[in-house]
Amino acid sequence: MKKNKIPIPTYVSPWMTPELEMLRESVSKFFQAEFLPHEERWSKNGMIDRDAWLKAGEMGLLCASAPEEYGGSGGTLAHDAVIFGEQSRALVTSFGNIPHSGIVAQYLISYGTEEQKKKYLPKMISGEMVGSIAMSEPDAGSDLQRIRTRAVLECDQYRINGSKIFITNGFHADLLCMAVKTSDTAGYKGISMILLETKDLKGFKRGRLLDKMGYKGTDTAELFFGDVVVPKQNILGGVEGQGFYQMMGQLPQERLYIAINFQAQMEKAIEITIEYVENRLVFGQKLSELQNTRFKLAECATETKLARLFLDHCIVSYLNGSFDTSTSAMAKWWITQKAYEVVDTCLQLHGGNGYILDYPIAKMFQNVRLGKIYGGSNEIMKEIIARSMFS
Repeated sequence: MKKNKIPIPTYVSPWMTPELEMLRESVSKFFQAEFLPHEERWSKNGMIDRDAWLKAGEMGLLCASAPEEYGGSGGTLAHDAVIFGEQSRALVTSFGNIPHSGIVAQYLISYGTEEQKKKYLPKMISGEMVGSIAMSEPDAGSDLQRIRTRAVLECDQYRINGSKIFITNGFHADLLCMAVKTSDTAGYKGISMILLETKDLKGFKRGRLLDKMGYKGTDTAELFFGDVVVPKQNILGGVEGQGFYQMMGQLPQERLYIAINFQAQMEKAIEITIEYVENRLVFGQKLSELQNTRFKLAECATETKLARLFLDHCIVSYLNGSFDTSTSAMAKWWITQKAYEVVDTCLQLHGGNGYILDYPIAKMFQNVRLGKIYGGSNEIMKEIIARSMFS
């Protein structure tokens, strides 16, 4: 008599609550029904439909951790983690919600003046305004001290000249949170963050959409600023020279969001590969019955579980206020590296089909390569960790 399989207990993250589980289910259904059917078209167009942001706002997916007094739901990073994770599991790659909700909104919440919060957060929460963070320049990526875009104070306004590159949401952005030099002080002390509303902004120009290897539908653009003039009160927080400190304060959270995204992709890669090998026949038997297949997936499952446990530790640490820069660097580099390795292994198990873009695993492979680069390259992450060890 064939024995029934013993069910494997479902792992539940220690920070997950019944409320968050309900959110997870509704978010998953939303992405599957409303966004996933359009992914192929968005990827070909190089951008998402503008009204998709309004739909996401109506669903409560934007700036979920924003305080209630600004129109938010008063959630925590855990709410953002659920939303970002489910987007990744749904294979919705065109929606740039992490820069919008996880970065720009967090800059405003953490450092913005009361006037700036009231002016911008409600519109970002509804999707009326799309937010974008503008840091990278042609000669300044991970090394943000090298930025050259200048904002010169003239009476009660700033005149801005320069350019930015690799800007996610760059085409749709209504609000830019941008790193600029506001003084000739060497290094990081002369950097400030400034807010720009792009609508009818004289001297502001969007360049071409960049043709990327992956994340094809996430609009990524070059931005140019020629004698752009904005009011003095647009300096984030109202004080010059705080930009580098503000960036360094937010990067650990940003890197945690990246880890959330890529750990979810690890789980998804295993899920779709198990389904594939269970239905693929090789030499008269299921591919899943071959020892190599089983051992490779066992290795992937182990590393994915370790990534989940480490990620949960990071989220709990963040929620209780003990998360630190070094641990964020560890999470970012290790999880993105393992995501790349797991997806590569899963693609190999698909054989020739894994190289065909009709199969989700091929697109996932294109996408996960970015993880080792953005948010600070993994080489920089290791340097941050090393500094904490030898300082």
